[in-house]
Amino acid sequence: MAAGSRPPVPTSHAKPPLASLISTHDFEDAASRSLTPKAWAFISSAATDLNTKRRNTSAFADIALRPRTLRDASSVDLSASMLGRPLRMPLFCSPAAMASLVHPDAEKAIGTACKASGIAQCVSTSASYPLADIVAAVDAHPVDTPHDTPVFFQLYVDKNRANTRRLIRDARAAGAKALFVTIDAAVPGKREADERVPADAPIISPLSGTAAAHDAKGSSIGRTMGAFIDSSLCWADIPWLRSCAPDMPIVLKGIQTSEDAVLAMEAGVDGIVVSNHGGRSLDTVPATILILLELRKNCPEIFDRLDVYIDGGIRRGTDIFKALCLGAKAVGIGRGPLFAVNYGYAGVLKYIELLRDELETTMKLCGVTSLEQLHPEYLNTLAVDHLIPAKNPVDSSAHVRSRL
Repeated sequence: MAAGSRPPVPTSHAKPPLASLISTHDFEDAASRSLTPKAWAFISSAATDLNTKRRNTSAFADIALRPRTLRDASSVDLSASMLGRPLRMPLFCSPAAMASLVHPDAEKAIGTACKASGIAQCVSTSASYPLADIVAAVDAHPVDTPHDTPVFFQLYVDKNRANTRRLIRDARAAGAKALFVTIDAAVPGKREADERVPADAPIISPLSGTAAAHDAKGSSIGRTMGAFIDSSLCWADIPWLRSCAPDMPIVLKGIQTSEDAVLAMEAGVDGIVVSNHGGRSLDTVPATILILLELRKNCPEIFDRLDVYIDGGIRRGTDIFKALCLGAKAVGIGRGPLFAVNYGYAGVLKYIELLRDELETTMKLCGVTSLEQLHPEYLNTLAVDHLIPAKNPVDSSAHVRSRL
């Protein structure tokens, strides 16, 4: 796609049968042809020229696999954990706003599919339903074998800190198991496709209480609904966040440099998500898999000190495998579940199962039978190593903090 060009918008409402979809790309294609123009523009859009959005996906292909053969791969164990909570596979649904633009069951359908699949769900501040309703739907969903399904809460810090305290209090009461604080969106990014298409119905988030609107800049849901976000949030606020949620793990979502990963470690948070907001905040930042490679090169100690997760551009089981080899404990999918919830609960369930099957196949073909066996030696990163910045020996974390 040329710089500045518009992504395609739906031209019909034809939707292929769910049974005919055999890859995550099929779900995106179906959404592009069947969602309303505004829903498609909101979900598919990214910042300015979409470079980072494209690179998030393409960078995975630049990293080659190094399979080992003649190993017993008759069975594979995909079990993992997030913040000490067990998962059936190392996957979670990243927070994504306003799933009701796609399907009326929205985050409830995503959450119940997560439960059926044994993975975690992280619910956005701008979700379509109150968090308590989503958690109740997840808790009530029947499964053959009872198991814990962690639901996490993603937080945008409000300019009105009292509202933030209320959101955290309500999240704790609803049973959220951790707080994922988004730090890569001090202001909303310029998503031109979203700006161009007016909303066809009122859009209000029950959690944040904000509404989408049209103004002189356009009609972006992300920009107008994100006006409440506090751009003054800084490292000095981490203790305040701890005071608001003393019994909840805190994860910083949006780490994009090794320097900030070290600062997060020193701030004492429980985890980080290597993320660039799916390319929706700032264009031309590196693909997230390259950021993860930067952490592996410049500050490998963080992988022993806190949980490291990643999202952005995950489309295949090979992508998940590569992220895990570089040290991620679990991998997030954001847009994907929104494309999949086009088919409701069954669509999200199939989307997750496709990734599960591809990851299991990748592990078997690489001679790996459990996640504990994964390490960087299963990868050839020579094609991208030159893109990874070297650690500056004089640029210590204390020096970085002194310049903030």
